[in-house]
Amino acid sequence: MADEKEAFLSRWSRLKREVPIEKTEEPAPALPPVESLTPESEFSGFMHPKVKEELRRLALKKLFSDPHFNLPDPFEAYSGDWTGGEPISPELLATLNQARSVLFTEEEKKAADEREAAQKAEGEGKQDEPGRQDT
Repeated sequence: MADEKEAFLSRWSRLKREVPIEKTEEPAPALPPVESLTPESEFSGFMHPKVKEELRRLALKKLFSDPHFNLPDPFEAYSGDWTGGEPISPELLATLNQARSVLFTEEEKKAADEREAAQKAEGEGKQDEPGRQDT
């Protein structure tokens, strides 16, 4: 009985030769012109692997040019426009160390340093309050 059994690879090779595999190439689907596409059109045909990359990109560009896709997601943290708002006041800007070293002229730097020194001198006479941190 063991002699009657054909080796696995031999049998597999023989069966593979007996049954030819029929490869049928799927034709690319008939596609409408890109100019006639609307957001309600069917775009799945443009995703077929036989469709050229340039044509696929044009169809997707046409799809995403719809204003519907231009709305920011209200739940996305970085989708809002955070460029608006009031500018920093000159008084607050004068207290920022980076502004002193980058934005101010020499006269403005000296004036800001003098103001800071005067504020520190006033504060030396005061005693620390419990529970407060020095600034």
